[in-house]
Amino acid sequence: MVPHLITALTGPINELEQRILDSMPAIERWFRLEWMEHTPPFYTSVDIRNAGFKLAPVDTNLFPGGWNNLTKEMLPLAVQAAMAAIEKICPEARNLLIIPENHTRNTFYLANVVQLQRIFNMAGLNVRVGSISPEIKKSTRIDLPNGDSVMLEPVIRTKGRLGLKNFDPCTILLNNDLSAGAPGILEDIHEQYLLPPLHAGWSVRRKSTHFKNYEEVAKRFGKMLGIDPWLINPLFGQCGGVDFAEGTGMDALQSSVDALLAKVRRKYKEYGIHEKPFVIVKADNGTYGMGIMTVRDAKELDALNRKTRNKMAVIKDGQPVSDVIIQEGVLTQERVHEAVAEPVVYMMDRYVVGGFYRMHAERGVDENLNAPGASFVPLAFEHSTHLPQPGVRPGVSAPNRFYMYGVVARLAMLAASYELEATNPDAEIYD
Repeated sequence: MVPHLITALTGPINELEQRILDSMPAIERWFRLEWMEHTPPFYTSVDIRNAGFKLAPVDTNLFPGGWNNLTKEMLPLAVQAAMAAIEKICPEARNLLIIPENHTRNTFYLANVVQLQRIFNMAGLNVRVGSISPEIKKSTRIDLPNGDSVMLEPVIRTKGRLGLKNFDPCTILLNNDLSAGAPGILEDIHEQYLLPPLHAGWSVRRKSTHFKNYEEVAKRFGKMLGIDPWLINPLFGQCGGVDFAEGTGMDALQSSVDALLAKVRRKYKEYGIHEKPFVIVKADNGTYGMGIMTVRDAKELDALNRKTRNKMAVIKDGQPVSDVIIQEGVLTQERVHEAVAEPVVYMMDRYVVGGFYRMHAERGVDENLNAPGASFVPLAFEHSTHLPQPGVRPGVSAPNRFYMYGVVARLAMLAASYELEATNPDAEIYD
């Protein structure tokens, strides 16, 4: 099912789409040259917002869950991409160990683990799931509502290696974003490939670092395409020392919000956009749609109620929030079945393999959709990300729109690759 895209059929987004389609050979060559110099993250998902006048990534996840939300048609693409990725890293690979998140009873999440297991199994590997959760002391089978089941086995650490009873993997795939820090059992593994590396976890990563790298990528890409990078880049600021529970550091946060809103207003004026600008304040690290709020006026921060303060004070695994990123809010003009929606694009190695629309009937066009009550409609990316339809006018063809999403998602993935290189603790330093 291809969702009907209700986006204004005229205006900058269509000019951008046309520019991207016309420049396809140049764009693909540009990416090819970038990937000669940089290593793509092992797998990535990117949340994108399409405001009708700009199209920008708002979040990049390096431990994507949700593989179960993709269409069946995307499976062959994902399998091929998995083969390419594994071949680059460990061509003689035989055994792969997946380490999932510790919340073992979330069947929706576990359906994603089963799908990852299926992808790598079809790519020619023996795949098992090893849990680092203290709850899993023996092999535990969990049956899922869709008829699948997953076997979680306790991980065994020997000197320098990680495995299961009678299972010695050469590659370990983390599907656990390490929000609470890297557990000791995963440290000092030098004989096996650990993907993604530990410094991709949220205990090290910062959204502000990612978007600083993305800004750089967007400028270079914009120059190549001859467009204002703002059309694909959300402006942002960063603020440290904020304690929502105690209400300290709020003055600095207010001035950062004010400054960013002023910048966005200038851009809106330049493009004749009559929407009311807003910003999203969110934890600088972390995921799961936690610790996020929409602010339309800095004065709103004076009057935060206790519930909002508590919601902003901690994120996943009870980690306290002290650093926040203030990001230009990008409206979403996409609708699926009347519900506000945003595309999420999935990539493995350097290839786009699929995506879905995250939609939320209770949320507005300027709110975070990654919240309880969200539902998912698979996107038929598989016909299209590298196969746009030439000669079809912009705003009409779903494949062309999806190609554009795929380009923006790959820019975010490239930014993540810069980010991982810069934060790699084992990088070789050349003078």
